[in-house]
Amino acid sequence: MAREASRVRSAVVSPQDLAADARQIVDSNLYMTLGTADASGRPWVSPVYYASVDRTNFHWVSPPDATHSRNLAVRPELSVVIFDSRVAIGQGQAVYISGVAQELDGAELEHGIAIFSRVSQGHGGRAWGPDDVRDPALHRLYRATATEHSMLDPAVEGVDRRTPVDVR
Repeated sequence: MAREASRVRSAVVSPQDLAADARQIVDSNLYMTLGTADASGRPWVSPVYYASVDRTNFHWVSPPDATHSRNLAVRPELSVVIFDSRVAIGQGQAVYISGVAQELDGAELEHGIAIFSRVSQGHGGRAWGPDDVRDPALHRLYRATATEHSMLDPAVEGVDRRTPVDVR
């Protein structure tokens, strides 16, 4: 478990500490929860396995007829949350991400599936190639590009304690 998740926070948390926590959370987890909405605004959340090498672009594979895939086809804006649900009560922390997503094709698909495959294999998964995510295959490759990362700052009073963090 990360040092940040296992320790009790002091009243003052620096932006650098929050950013380090965010990097550790993104780097050490396997699943993110996508928040999408359909054309009428009806929300939908889905956990997906993700691959990211820069903490800004998140790749995943899904069937194009999955609810979140259909939602992204009509409304590419999404939110993402990444967290470790195994930490002790009161010790949880999450990275909240706003961004846009798209199904990849062409050169972006080639590049993205190489990232996804490399990370997947590093986690004990199988190798993936372009033909695994092109029609008529079951899955497609998607990428969410973050426009903002934030965390809840325990030192901030009030309802909305979100604080932007730099994950680079």
